[in-house]
Formats: sequence, C-alpha cells, structure tokens
Amino acid sequence: MAQLNEHASETDCWIAVDGMVLDVTSFLDAHPGGRKILLKEGGKDATKKFKMFHGPNVLKKYKKKLAIGVIEGSAAHKAIGKDSKTKAESRTSKLKDHLFVQPPPAKLQYKPFGELVPWGDPSWYQGNNSPFYTESHIKFRKRCREFMEREIAPNVHEWDESYSFPKEIFKKFYDAGLLPAIVGPPWESKLSGLAPPEGGFDSFHELIIIDELARCGSGGVCWALFAGISIGLPPILHFGSEEMKQRVGAACLRAEKFICLAITEPWAGSDVANIRTTARREGDFYIINGVKKWITNGIWSDYFTVAVRTGGPGARGISMVLVERERPGVSCRHMKCMGMWPSGTTYITFEDVKVPVSNLIGVENQGFKQIMFNFNHERWSLVCQSNRLARVLFEESFQYAMKRRTFGKSLMDHQVIRFKLAEMARLIDSTHAWTELVTYQLLTMTRKEQNQKLGGTIALLKAQSSKVMEYCAREAAQIFGGASFVRGGVGEKIERLYREVRGYAIPGGSEEILEDFAIRQAQKSVLKKQKKQQGKSSK
Repeated sequence: MAQLNEHASETDCWIAVDGMVLDVTSFLDAHPGGRKILLKEGGKDATKKFKMFHGPNVLKKYKKKLAIGVIEGSAAHKAIGKDSKTKAESRTSKLKDHLFVQPPPAKLQYKPFGELVPWGDPSWYQGNNSPFYTESHIKFRKRCREFMEREIAPNVHEWDESYSFPKEIFKKFYDAGLLPAIVGPPWESKLSGLAPPEGGFDSFHELIIIDELARCGSGGVCWALFAGISIGLPPILHFGSEEMKQRVGAACLRAEKFICLAITEPWAGSDVANIRTTARREGDFYIINGVKKWITNGIWSDYFTVAVRTGGPGARGISMVLVERERPGVSCRHMKCMGMWPSGTTYITFEDVKVPVSNLIGVENQGFKQIMFNFNHERWSLVCQSNRLARVLFEESFQYAMKRRTFGKSLMDHQVIRFKLAEMARLIDSTHAWTELVTYQLLTMTRKEQNQKLGGTIALLKAQSSKVMEYCAREAAQIFGGASFVRGGVGEKIERLYREVRGYAIPGGSEEILEDFAIRQAQKSVLKKQKKQQGKSSK
C-alpha cells in the first residue's frame, strides 16, 4: 500500500480495485466522469467507490490495458497461486467415510464454477450434484464462458448503442469451435469442418452455450450472434436437398454466409397459417410477392428461409422456399424497435422475385409441418435465453443490494429487498429445473415423439420463462431505483433488459397464444383417449 500511495498525481496516477493495481494515468481524460474523480482516488484503494458506480465488466474490459500488479496479501494476490483443490473435493473427502450410500463417481463431483453468487448460476455450477452433466459438459462450459467473456461482454454496450453487430465476431465464434452448437444436435461435422466437443454433443451442450452467451446481459446481442442461423438453417438441414445443404449449410456453419428465418408478416404473427406472401409457379420457377416483418438478422443475411403460400388458404397451402438476397426484387429495411437493438430486425419486401423450383425446401404445401417442427427448438432456445437473462437481473440486483447503502444500512438489510430477491431466485431456479427436464426429453426422444408430446409443455415453459423475466426486470428496476433508468452505468443491464422483455414475451408465439395452444392440445389428447375408450367399450 505504501508504494501505491506514492502515485497520486496527474502524471502518475494509480488506484487499487479488489487488490488489483491499475495505472490510470493515460485514462484520466477518457474517464466518463472526468479526470478529477480519478485524481481524487489516486494512490488509494478505490474498491468501494468503483463498485458503487461500475459493474464487473468495466474492470474486465480495461484490466489488460491498465493492470500493473496486485497488493500483497490481497484476494487478487492469493488467487495467483491458490491451491487447485476445491471445496467440493475437500467436502467429498471428509464425508466419504461417513456415508451409507457412496457418493457419485469423482468425475460427477462438480467443482464450483463462476461468480458463485447464490442462485446467480444453475445449481450444478454451485457444486451441487446433477444427473444431467458429464465431464464433456464441464469442459464445454469453460470454453463457452471464456469466449463470452473475451469476445462478447466487453463490447455489449457499444454494440447496443450503435444498433450494430460486427461480422468478424461470427468468424471468431467459428474459430472457437462453437458455431455449429447453436443449431442443435446432431453436430454437423462434415458441413462445418469442425469436430464436436470431446465426448460428443447433445441437447445439454446446446443449453450450456445458450445459457453462457446470455450471461452478457443483452438479448439483442444473443439474437445478433445466433438467432438467425439457429432457426433459419434447421429447415434446410432437416428437409433441404443435398445440394442445398452443401451450398448453403456449409457456408453458414463456417461463418462465410448468413441466414435467417422469414415467416412473420404485418398481418400474421402467431397466426402463421394465414400468411399472405405468395409463390406462384411458372414453369421451373416460383414468382414470389409479399412482405415479411420483424425478421431477426435479415439486414445482413445472404439467405432467407421463407414461408410462402403455394396452395390454397390455411396451413395446407404453405411451403418453405430458400431465397438468395442478391435476387432482383428483394429489398431490406432496418427496423428500430423497443429493444434487441443489435439484432438486425428487418422489414423485407419481395417484388416479383424469381427463384428456381429447386429452391423449394422439402415438399410443396408441406411447409407448415416444417414450421411446427422448428417451433419446439426455437421456443426452447428462447426459454434458455430468457431464464438466464432473469438470472442476470437477479445477480446484478443481489450484488448491488450488498454494496448500496440507504438510511444508514445496506439495501440487503431491508427486509423488503430480501423478499424481492427471494421471489426472483425461487422463480428462476424452478424454471431452470423445468428447462433441464424438458432438455432431457429432447435428448432421449425421437423428433416424432417430441412433436407429439412436447409441443404443449414447451409452449407453457416459454410463457413461464418470459413472465419470470418480466417479474425480475420489474423488481430489479425497483432495487436499482434511478440507476435502472439510465442507459449505461451501474444499472446498464437492468435498463436494457427491461426494454427487451417483450422480445421474449411475443416472438415465437405470444404468452396468450401459447397458453391457449397448450390447453387445446391437452383437451384434444383427452378427447382422443375418451373416444378410443368408448370404441373399446362398445365392442
């Protein structure tokens, strides 16, 4: 500390945060709050004041540029050479001889991982046991977190404010060996040119990557990075011709080209069966006319997986067609929305667009089945995102309540604040448990079984997750107060996610539509069983 105290001038200014010494001399003029604030803390431990006005990502962002050492005896100093033996391992060792039932194998003794804020991560991150995760998942989680913290988290505010997302991030995503994970199992080794994670790839790997990426605290960044390919490419991979898979699938999975799903129209959102965009057959071509609205990633996509009407009214007249962006008659306009700013929301117009019949995905007039086939995966992905974003809201609120003081005591010492946090944790963890259970069904059921059994359940789970996120956004804003009303600063994530709630409550099927759908499906199932029983009893 004595050495730190000597550096407190305009030409030589150091501060300490959490035991890390930062040389902020070159940063004085760049500091958003002005140079005087930093100079006032020069030569001191500024941890408390830093945390009052900044989130942890600020320190991560500038650490490489400004960090020059650590204070001896501090937590940062101890962390440099700490014993690798974890608390979980020590606990298991002590308990082993006293248990009548032997503990799970050593490889399933999960080591604590992450920030370790209670309920700030899923249960197995906290060192608790789980039947779902293997050593492969543990290693994959580490890769995902490292990518997110290195390439995504430091840039979220900049991308959000600029309504943009740099294409080079997709290449970095691919180079990290992660891009194919986002379209779900099975892993496309041949098309992507990448090997799957060690030990294989399943639905829990996909849950992990979505969950980890959503830790950035921006639904818009999540959608920018993977929404287009995760819902636009599967119809081609599952129903497209071999030529189409090789031409389009390989390019998209290698981050050379970009794709999105184009279904929603100004007059047809959840009511998919009533889309109006037409594809009229003329010889070996379709002539496409119509508009699509709220299309995620459309502004930078090279390919559109488009729902069109090739037959009569209703679901039985819909087909799916691949449309290349460069075809004459295709025009795109960037839409500015309430939230999801970096995601490239787009209004697309098709005017006499001529595409070859070979661009038909699957069978003509069978497109509605493809859309429904795709919906379970899309909705499940939205669940994984929104529940992690709810965790972000909880984690930020918990940490803020620990350091913010009002009326002579910390926010955490106010009973009403503890109640808010308890309610948030209760809702988040129960929703995640349900998500893991559904993920296990995705892992163990065939696609046909999934479509028959999980449609209503995933619909209810999506409604649950968006309502939990909305509740957490509201309560987090109350805990942060005025800080949640400002773009940037300590409440940045709260302000952003409050705007983005509707992006999870409406797309993929609104809460009202999904809840009604789930009960109608249940009613239909019961009536079918009753009819079957009546048939048996009449014989």
